Amino acid sequence: MSERPSAREVLALVTDEGTFRELPGGTRHAPVDGPLGWPGYDASRARAAARTGEQESVVCGTASVGGTRAVLIASEFGFLGGSLGEGTGDRLEAAYRHARAHQLPVVPLVATGGSRMQEGMLALAQLQRVARESVLTRAAGLPHIAVLRDPTTGGGWATLGAGADVVLALPGAQVGFAGSRVRPPDADPSAYTAEAQVAAGSADAVVRPEELRQTLGRWLRLLTTPAPQAPAPHALGGSGLPATGWAAVGRARAPGRPRARAYLDAYFTHRVALGGDRAGGTDPEGMLCGFGERGGRGVAYAAQTGVATRPAGYRTAARLIRLADRLGIPVLTLVDTPGAANDAEAERQGAGAAIAEVFEAVAAARVPVTTLVIGEGGSGGALALAAPGNTWATPDSFFSVIAPELAAAILKRPPEEAEATADQLRVRPQDLVELGVVRGIVTAADHPGP
Repeated sequence: MSERPSAREVLALVTDEGTFRELPGGTRHAPVDGPLGWPGYDASRARAAARTGEQESVVCGTASVGGTRAVLIASEFGFLGGSLGEGTGDRLEAAYRHARAHQLPVVPLVATGGSRMQEGMLALAQLQRVARESVLTRAAGLPHIAVLRDPTTGGGWATLGAGADVVLALPGAQVGFAGSRVRPPDADPSAYTAEAQVAAGSADAVVRPEELRQTLGRWLRLLTTPAPQAPAPHALGGSGLPATGWAAVGRARAPGRPRARAYLDAYFTHRVALGGDRAGGTDPEGMLCGFGERGGRGVAYAAQTGVATRPAGYRTAARLIRLADRLGIPVLTLVDTPGAANDAEAERQGAGAAIAEVFEAVAAARVPVTTLVIGEGGSGGALALAAPGNTWATPDSFFSVIAPELAAAILKRPPEEAEATADQLRVRPQDLVELGVVRGIVTAADHPGP
C-alpha cells in the first residue's frame, strides 16, 4: 500500500474481501471550467481523473466490515486534494440516502483538504448538504462512525469527521479545521494531529491500520445489535452487610475493593471506549464510557472509577447516554465517586452544567438504564448517574446526601462525631433499600433484572 493510500486501497483495507459494491456516481453537467468559469478547472479535473482513475473526490458503496453491512464513503485525496465540490455533494447525498433506505450505518473514511475553491461558495455550501443528510441519518437511528486519514482538514473535518457519533483516527494523521497552508505561522503543529484531537476529546481513539478492520467491525457490531436490557452486574466484593453507617463508609473506601474496571471486565466479553466530551475535555481517570458486548449484544456503559468526577467526565457520560438512547442500546451505569470535583478549575469548566446534562440525559432516556452503586455514592455527583427506580447496590457501597465528615462539620460537630453522623444519615445498603432509594442489594450469586 502506498504512503498515502488511495480511496480504493483504504476500502480494501477495512472491508471484508469481495463485499464492496460501488454506488452509482452520476455525472453533473457543469458549465465549462465549473460554475465560476475558473480557467483551467476542467483540465485539472481531467488530470486528476487520469492520475487516480476516479471521476470525483469520493468513492461510495456498500460492503461488510467484520460481518456488518454498511455504507462506506472513501475520500480520494489524489483527486484535487479530496476537496468537496458540487459533484462530491451529489455522491455524498446519494450515499446517505441509500443508508437510510436500507437501514445501514455510515462510515466515512475521510482524507480531504476542505472545500474546492474553484467552485467558490457553491463548494462550501456542500457542507450544509452533508450536515442535513447526517442529521436525517441520525434521526433514522443509524450509527455514523468516521475514520480520519491524513489529512482531515477544513469542512470535511467539521462535517464528515467531527460530526460523527464515533471518531477513529489513523496514527500521525493531520487533523484540524485549519489546513497546513492557512494556519498562523507560529502555530504548534502537534496541535493539528490525530493524537491531539483524542487528547482534547474531539476524537475517540487512534487505531493502527492493521487493526482498523477489526476495530471498525467491532464498533459496527456493537452499535447495530443492541441487547434488550442491561441486567445489574454481580457483586465482586465481600458478602455480608455492614453493621453501622461508618462501617459501610469504611468498606466503600477500602483500597482493595473492586473498582469499575474489574466490574466492566467481568460483565463484558469485550468493550470499546468513547473518549472525550466533544467540548475540549476528557476525564479518563474519573469516568469510563463506551460500549461492550454481553451475550453477543451491545450494552452502553458509563462508570465512575472511585475518584472525584471532572466536568468533562459528566459531559462524556451524557454524550454516551444520548447516543445509546438514539440507537436503542440499553445503558449500564456504575456509581463510585466521593463526589463531583469541586476545585476552582472544575467550576470554570462548568461543573454544574455538566452534571445537569447527565441528570437530563438519564431522565430523557427511552432505553432501559440500570445502575449499580459499587462504592461511594457521594451526593449529586453520584446521583446524576443513578437510574430512578432501577438502581441497585453492592454490600460494600454507600449512598449519602453528603459525606459524613462534611455533614458533621456543617452541623458544627467535632470530627469524632462523624461516625455517629453516618448512622443518622442512614447510608448503608440495607438502609437505602428500606428508604426506597435502591431496589435491592446484589451479591456474587445474584442476577437481578431491571
